[in-house]
Amino acid sequence: MSSDKTTIDTSAAGGQPQAEEVPPPAVEAVDPRLLVREQGFKGYITEFQRRLKGGELGSLPVIVALIIIWTIFQIKDSLFLSSSNMVNISYFLSGTGMLAVGLVFVLLLGEIDLSVASVSGLISALFAVFTTTHGLDPWLSVVLVVLIGIGIGALHGFFFAKIGVPAFVVTLAGFLGWNGLMLWVLGSTGSLSIADKGLLHTLGQRSFFMNQDIAGAYVLATVGVAALLAGSLLEQGRRRKAGVPYRPTSEILLRVGLLAVVSYVAAYVLNKSAGVPNALVIFLVTLVICDFVLRRTTFGRKVFAVGGSIEAARRAGINVALVRIAVFAISGGFAAIGGLFLAAQTYTATLQAGSGNLLMLAIAAAVIGGTSLFGGRGNVWSALLGMLVIQSIQTGLDLLNMNQSIQYMITGAVLLAAVVVDSVSRRTQRASGRA
Repeated sequence: MSSDKTTIDTSAAGGQPQAEEVPPPAVEAVDPRLLVREQGFKGYITEFQRRLKGGELGSLPVIVALIIIWTIFQIKDSLFLSSSNMVNISYFLSGTGMLAVGLVFVLLLGEIDLSVASVSGLISALFAVFTTTHGLDPWLSVVLVVLIGIGIGALHGFFFAKIGVPAFVVTLAGFLGWNGLMLWVLGSTGSLSIADKGLLHTLGQRSFFMNQDIAGAYVLATVGVAALLAGSLLEQGRRRKAGVPYRPTSEILLRVGLLAVVSYVAAYVLNKSAGVPNALVIFLVTLVICDFVLRRTTFGRKVFAVGGSIEAARRAGINVALVRIAVFAISGGFAAIGGLFLAAQTYTATLQAGSGNLLMLAIAAAVIGGTSLFGGRGNVWSALLGMLVIQSIQTGLDLLNMNQSIQYMITGAVLLAAVVVDSVSRRTQRASGRA
């Protein structure tokens, strides 16, 4: 005879038998990105609204600010959006923009590098001495001075990462020390001319892509659009094969179409004057490479990890000290490249190189463009967006014959607004559980 018995819970009041509660069936977790894409464009609108409420603003504030700035200056002076003025903006943003690219890497760690302007001035002085005083080959001189810039940055990183000196103090000392070394290198003359050849000729104000050929700008636009399309389709195929969420073809075509509109309109405007400056071309190529490094490589993920949480990065096995040294070396290298860009604008190395408001503008460009001062959030395209804002303000006020003091005040107000937006955004993300 079977001895199995049915267990009845009689612990309830009155000793009445109670049926066992059957747990609800487990609900399979679904990636929210799949739900969004299943809803089509309506899903993307919902996702956009969710991001705004959660404080994930991305580049939206700076794009809106740029549209407002361009609209105001165009109303005040019809020459602002002229092709010649757009060429000037696109050329002069590249030098300071290179400094801002290096600063983006540092800011992603939640740190700051106050030495970039002085390093850029020193590099321009050394380049002038190598090529003018000692007759060294210009291209060899470029390699030497960039390596010197990388070495200076690595030295800052060593004192910060290994010795434990705060980055603010280390780079402030560098700001003073390298500026003094630049003054010593230039000597009593205070300036050295640089020959219009080699890299500086390529970066000069009169040098344009494909020798001012009208097709040059459209070739660049076509290459950029084709690269985005090919890269997006390859990523789609790779993610589909791995069985993870991927962008549908309709979204890829929309993104490529938007880039095509912006690129070809920009090409048309620039071609009405002189074309695309070589300096801008090199700057854009640099941004593409750095964006790939940050988003697609192990090193880039380590940078974001260290910037997000040092302790978590250590527990994940990341060599925090090495990442910090590497990032400051990158910043020094870009400071050197930026110094060459700035020297190419005048073909001289002077006592004023790296002085004035260059440092503040470089930092402001990275922050205004959307890189967080608190670390762990941002991208290298911040340097381009931020410099577009700053250079547009400077150029627009120059057209209106405004005093330089007005430029400083407006740029300072824009910088403060960017930091306020960043702070509010982070607070909103924490409140919504996304920080």
